[in-house]
Amino acid sequence: MTGVLLAVGTRKGLFVGRRRGGGWEFEGPHFTAQAVYSIGIDTRRSTPRLLVGADSSHWGPSVFHSDDLGANWHEPKQPAVKFPPGTGASLERVWQLHPAGPAAPDVVYAGTQPGALFRSEDGGRSFELVRALWDHPTREQWAAGFGGQAVHTVITDPRSADAVTVAVSTGGVYRSLDGGASWSPSNTGIQAVFLPDRYPEFGQCVHKIAQDPVNPDRLYLQNHWGVYRSDDAGDTWTSIGDALPSDFGFAVAAHPRRPDTAYLFPIQADADRVPAGHRCRVYRTDDAGGKWRELGSGLPEGRHYGTVLRDALCVDDGDPAGVYFGNRNGELYASPDEGESWELIGSHLPDVLCVRAAVVG
Repeated sequence: MTGVLLAVGTRKGLFVGRRRGGGWEFEGPHFTAQAVYSIGIDTRRSTPRLLVGADSSHWGPSVFHSDDLGANWHEPKQPAVKFPPGTGASLERVWQLHPAGPAAPDVVYAGTQPGALFRSEDGGRSFELVRALWDHPTREQWAAGFGGQAVHTVITDPRSADAVTVAVSTGGVYRSLDGGASWSPSNTGIQAVFLPDRYPEFGQCVHKIAQDPVNPDRLYLQNHWGVYRSDDAGDTWTSIGDALPSDFGFAVAAHPRRPDTAYLFPIQADADRVPAGHRCRVYRTDDAGGKWRELGSGLPEGRHYGTVLRDALCVDDGDPAGVYFGNRNGELYASPDEGESWELIGSHLPDVLCVRAAVVG
């Protein structure tokens, strides 16, 4: 039976939900009392694999996987993600788990804090440091954002396994066209409002990037002040945030099939991290950022204070596409019709840190 799998990472564990017909059923928490900042749903195999980056205050961070939709979890005997000797670094958190495209069926990337990229060739059981990014001459100048210095976004090109884009807080966007052997900053047009040079080569505080599924060269970017679009895979960026109530925010997601369609959750300001205008609203563009439409049917009408973090907004690959977000109030919302209407499907949860969804058998 086909349904939607919804994985929700919170400050105190992972909740796994299934939608069958018109209702939702949740189980959990898995990883009790551990913060779950990263989730990957790998649908490239006959049975989807769930990948989870969980933080234990006692044992430290680790990567777990499940091949039965969360019924059982496996942790390798040796740490899956570990900085090699000589780097002078140790893993603080796994911020991103990204299964690569069909051109690299067993490759999974992990973005970490401190800011580094790791690559797995066995479906996420073990990872190796991508040395060329770690050894990049600009890395020593990356600063730490409010949440720490981290590689928090990884995007792979479905047309080429060698094309990889990452976003670093606070380092900006970096691209590789040779499978990670070399990297170049890709921040032309993105502001860094907190630096004397507002358009530096690198050093921007990028919060999230999403890729258009029809035109992979089109990317959407939510910055620390600023919403941008690239039509050349990140070579240059253009502002598309003027029509929004605020161009500050954390999350951005792209529709899984429709071109030029993306979703945002604007935040009031960097010094006032609540929904823009204290209104719980998602915004959608259907023309690549020319116009933005407020989507609020079914969302709270009163003053609202639930901040949506960078990985707490997502879409599934259904038709019509489902859209989901969770907030720091512990509320979880779902739209079965691409954002036209919303329902509260979870409440009184711990802080929602990460949300991922996929249609599964």
